[in-house]
Amino acid sequence: MKPYRIIISGGGTGGHIYPALAIADEMKRRHPDTEFLFVGARDRMEMEKVPQAGYTIEGLWISGIQRRLTWSNLMFPFKLLSSMVKSARILRRFKPDAAVGTGGFASGPMLKTAVRKNIPTLIQEQNSFAGITNKLLAKEVDTICVAYDHMDRYFPKDKIIKTGNPVRQDLLDVSTKREFAIKKYNLDPERQTILVLGGSLGARTINKLIAKKYKFLLKQGVQILWQTGKLYIDQYEHFNQKEGIKVMAYIDTMDLAYAAADLIISRAGAGSVSELCVVGKPVIFIPSPNVAEDHQTKNAEAIAAKGGAILIAEHQLDTLFELEARALIKNQEKQQALAAAIKELALPRATKDIVDELEKLLASSKTTDR
Repeated sequence: MKPYRIIISGGGTGGHIYPALAIADEMKRRHPDTEFLFVGARDRMEMEKVPQAGYTIEGLWISGIQRRLTWSNLMFPFKLLSSMVKSARILRRFKPDAAVGTGGFASGPMLKTAVRKNIPTLIQEQNSFAGITNKLLAKEVDTICVAYDHMDRYFPKDKIIKTGNPVRQDLLDVSTKREFAIKKYNLDPERQTILVLGGSLGARTINKLIAKKYKFLLKQGVQILWQTGKLYIDQYEHFNQKEGIKVMAYIDTMDLAYAAADLIISRAGAGSVSELCVVGKPVIFIPSPNVAEDHQTKNAEAIAAKGGAILIAEHQLDTLFELEARALIKNQEKQQALAAAIKELALPRATKDIVDELEKLLASSKTTDR
């Protein structure tokens, strides 16, 4: 029996890249001889991250449509045509048994072309508000894996499988790592720890908030483990000189950071939300309003509506942050209630369930020569 050949397309942000890599890793664990080819946008982060993970990637000349008139928008029809032609060429050469899309504009041309060639297709939508690319593909692909309820607002109901978003497997047992984590980050085991996250690049608004409110937070008796993002570390690294604050550009052992945390302040990207559900710690979400379709706010609203988190919009920070933070720090029962509610929403088998669906497609495919 010949090895499976799988195309995986998606990218632009870590939220699209990490699920793609997780799906490939799980498929390779089950079928070690599987051959993969990733397809992304040639000038985006996937062109670096995918090879670092040990996979081959090809880039398309494609970008998203901006909300204002730009040169990139004027070039979009030419980029789309170029990407469709190159996608067809890649499919003819690689001859995949299935194509998987994890969202982002790079996946559009490849999945569209795969559908036209009757190649089995699966897409994975990470957010509670579906992205444009996946909405455009939904009527034509075979299977749609989602992370939230009520996604039939965007997709055909009969194609939807609720799987959740892939999360790092080392997050499943963070409760056993607290003592080690406290020592690693040189924290005081007698004080509550607030973990501040803004994504790998950081979040300007959250960084400015902590810089402005750190004295207030320290007065509440907590200590702060603060990930600024690499774009902002130079501005905030001097806070390491203050007692009770640990500043880092990037946290490469997220399981230990979560293990050390008693409370978490975070953006609400799909990957972060899924991780936080698995971790099960009380969270204050401060969604970025500067993302497509404001999907971070919708992700956070979906959790907050079920009692799993506190949501504070950026424009509410001046009036609500101190009030909400103080109430949470001082109220152990509220912390426990939030933690229990967000944990109820966790889908820790997401990667396995997505690959189960991919295997079903491969098994039922008439185009696979076995």
